[in-house]
Amino acid sequence: MKKVEAIIRPVKLEDLKEALGKYDIHGMTVTEVVGCGLQKGKKEVYRGTEYTIDLLPKVKVEIVVKDHKVDELVKLISETAKTGEIGDGKIFICPVEHAVRIRTGEAGEAVL
Repeated sequence: MKKVEAIIRPVKLEDLKEALGKYDIHGMTVTEVVGCGLQKGKKEVYRGTEYTIDLLPKVKVEIVVKDHKVDELVKLISETAKTGEIGDGKIFICPVEHAVRIRTGEAGEAVL
């Protein structure tokens, strides 16, 4: 099993949820986060004073899938979340050694 973590623009979350539903992927964790990367924040003017906002709002979507679905999921996220502008986000893939469903005690890939 692998955990796919995607950091994306908040405006792309609904599009991603809809796309995941079409591919029968429903289990996910979504967290509102802030961060910076190549985008390096933005400058805004408030009452005549310029401010730099270094940390921009993003959304982190975490999905655990079977190994053979990882490439398909990464492609789906990439296509759905892409705007072509700096700040579209990143995708990270991590191994999942074990998983347990709390309610039933099921373990391994059965929890997916």
